[in-house]
Amino acid sequence: MKKYNFNAGPSMLPREVIEKTAQQCLDFNGSGLSLMEISHRAKDFQPVVDEAVALVKELLNVPEGYSVIFLGGGASLEFCMIPYNFLIKKAAYLNTGVWAKKFR
Repeated sequence: MKKYNFNAGPSMLPREVIEKTAQQCLDFNGSGLSLMEISHRAKDFQPVVDEAVALVKELLNVPEGYSVIFLGGGASLEFCMIPYNFLIKKAAYLNTGVWAKKFR
């Protein structure tokens, strides 16, 4: 029986998507390299980025003139990006719990 993940994070994927992803992780488009081994600047990788951007724009109905960027870091990065961008030299903050303790 298939297990179902109802937690936050990745959603359930069709079996064929998982199998194709696994195959591309071993040999991306017959290159002899894993998708994770090729450079993000390689000509073979650009179509992957272009398709991902197009799908995100379609899914989220992003208007013309707006860009999509992909950032790593998860929730911790999201919570500190704006304050870090406004930070010039130093800042003061209140230690109100878990999140404040993470970024000392």
